[in-house]
Amino acid sequence: MSNRLTPTPGEQPVLVAGGISDSHTWNLVYLQLLIEEHGHRVVNLGPCVPEDLLIGEALAQDPALIVISSVNGHGYHDGMRTVTRLREHPGLTAVPVFIGGKLGIAGPCGGEESAALRAAGYDAVFDDTSEGVATFRRMLDALPQRALV
Repeated sequence: MSNRLTPTPGEQPVLVAGGISDSHTWNLVYLQLLIEEHGHRVVNLGPCVPEDLLIGEALAQDPALIVISSVNGHGYHDGMRTVTRLREHPGLTAVPVFIGGKLGIAGPCGGEESAALRAAGYDAVFDDTSEGVATFRRMLDALPQRALV
């Protein structure tokens, strides 16, 4: 039995992280602001997040959602390794994990790559188009929101 208090719906944060090889930060700030606009508390882990740090924070924070962002084009390869490591932990198997941004260096990922990312454990895969952002917004609206005072 855990001594940890279970957060009520909406109190769980959304974890935001850059891929392990991605040093960009503007995308993470944008995501944080966007997610906060939708009524969620955000824990922004920053760029170049090692998998061990992401796993440790996810286990400690009990997030409602984990969002991995890529701008450098290595999101597909980094993301596969990251989600595989996350899903190895029993406490993280049910946590929704999204990935998005520039996932391939040769342009947007195709259907096969997106399907492979979902098969590896991502609940949603977003490209860096306005359609991807609109879909992401709709999914944020479906998460329990914390009470804003």
